[in-house]
Amino acid sequence: MKEVHAASISSSTLLQGQVALITGASRGIGAATALLLARHGAAIGVNYYQNAQRAQAVVETIRASGGRAIAMRASVENVHEVEVMVQQVEQELGPIDTLVLNAIAASQPVRGGAQAGGNWSSRQFLNSTWEQYQEIVMRLLVGAYVPARVIAPLMVERKHGNIIAVSSTLARVPYSGAGALAAGKAGVEALLKALVPELGPQGIRVNVVAPGAVETEASAPYIQAHKEAISQALPLRRVGQPEDIAATILLLALPQASYLTGNYLAVGGGNYLP
Repeated sequence: MKEVHAASISSSTLLQGQVALITGASRGIGAATALLLARHGAAIGVNYYQNAQRAQAVVETIRASGGRAIAMRASVENVHEVEVMVQQVEQELGPIDTLVLNAIAASQPVRGGAQAGGNWSSRQFLNSTWEQYQEIVMRLLVGAYVPARVIAPLMVERKHGNIIAVSSTLARVPYSGAGALAAGKAGVEALLKALVPELGPQGIRVNVVAPGAVETEASAPYIQAHKEAISQALPLRRVGQPEDIAATILLLALPQASYLTGNYLAVGGGNYLP
């Protein structure tokens, strides 16, 4: 994520009075989303699991520009921790209007599992075991399920809410070795799709944002090594930045987008053409 200084954040009232909780918001897409939504007036709950310093830096940047934000540690697969986090957000900032599902569960890998020998999200099918696939799929799915399951009833009570999941175009256009990642993200998309008719009558919107190639701290080593080739393969001829994804999430968070639900928005510079 590009460094953002308080002086570069100008105020706006597009989300004035709104509260957003963003899981996995200490860096990358989550941090960019927190900063952008705050720039437009929203109070922000910054969820993190490991990096308290990075999460607090996001909060301080928001506060320095006159915004409201708090940082909260919670493992997104732990129901109790998520419940405590949600209570804290609602007590200190107000009722949650928008939930951005961006975090992956931080469960320890199974013995000899997906993290053995490198990238936890990449493993050739013919060299895999079910336990390794299961670990990746479940970490992705539970990271969306638990926060949504805790917060959706509160939104139902208020007949108002907005749930946005960050998926990946890999769920629909996977590369070799990304079968488990694709399956897990596809599971998240299927879950969110099922919530559209269930929660819509309660005034809750549900949408999915699917990034393509995005240069984050986690992806930087690969992106930087292949940036030219990746860029030339994309119609827009550039690799995405976290701010590109954050801008799409902002669009879906706007009150003016009140008739947008059940949408899949691919944000990949043209890498996915349905």
